Amino acid sequence: MEWIRLKARLLEAGSVRLSGEPADQYISRSAAGPSAGAPGSLFFSLGDRRVRVGIDETAPIEVIHRGEGVADLLIGGDMVRGRLEAAALHCPRQAYVTVSGTCIFHCRYCTVPHLPGRRKGIAEVVGMVESVADRIDAIAITSGVASSIEEEEAYVLDVVAALAPFGLPIGVSIYPGPETPARLRALGVVEVKFNLEAATETLFRDMCPGLSWEAVHEALFRSVALFGRGRVFSNVIVGLGETDDDLERVMTDLAAAGVIPVLRPLTPAAFLAGRPRPPADRLLRLSAAHERILREAGLDPRRALTMCPACTGCDLVPGRDT
Repeated sequence: MEWIRLKARLLEAGSVRLSGEPADQYISRSAAGPSAGAPGSLFFSLGDRRVRVGIDETAPIEVIHRGEGVADLLIGGDMVRGRLEAAALHCPRQAYVTVSGTCIFHCRYCTVPHLPGRRKGIAEVVGMVESVADRIDAIAITSGVASSIEEEEAYVLDVVAALAPFGLPIGVSIYPGPETPARLRALGVVEVKFNLEAATETLFRDMCPGLSWEAVHEALFRSVALFGRGRVFSNVIVGLGETDDDLERVMTDLAAAGVIPVLRPLTPAAFLAGRPRPPADRLLRLSAAHERILREAGLDPRRALTMCPACTGCDLVPGRDT
């Protein structure tokens, strides 16, 4: 089966049943976003391509761990031999750390505000990165908003400053204030990801009350001048009620400015727990449009050093999966 079609089917399914040899070392757990608090996930890879799927003992798709990372994926009567990849922190080859696992905002698709999360201490974060320093190429920082947007930014800036001595590329994804891009750049951060989340401002207001789509939009555009074209990213969720035309418009707008949009299939959770995942055929159609738009804008996600575009596990990434 062609990789992109296989990955689209797995992203539609969202989870697999894990069997075979013990695989604890390959299971990772999320402290941010819609997957926070879930039983865990694994990374299944073929060569340099990977997909992240949740673990669900009732799932119809099965991954059989044969031992030492070798695994067979059973899907629709086909068997695909691949490997399980161990995550460093959250994903392979990166220390991807959630600083504040709590949030004062209540985006309708996100479980974080409903979990008993906490803020990690700066020394704790440094220790986490030290524990995987021999198997990472980059550091990625994300965070909820524990008390205010301004206070969260200030704390994350302190975390970033403490991580600079590792000498690794650092990417940061937080909700931005007006000066966030410049302050992160001054600390040596190489890439930023500020998430529009929804394809339209109307959808964003419905999904993330109390936050500003326009403020994120402006932060993205300001960031390109500081970090460079192709070093600024933005997640846009597929499956919130938008049309494909809505997604093509926002992708075109972002790419024209030098921002790489990341199309993130909805993980049904929190207030959207009853929503369906986007179907594979829609993900494939959007992937073709995504690839065309990035090519016309001269943007290449394969150059990404940090965060989601470097990992590729949760999305169909042009140039990597296509």
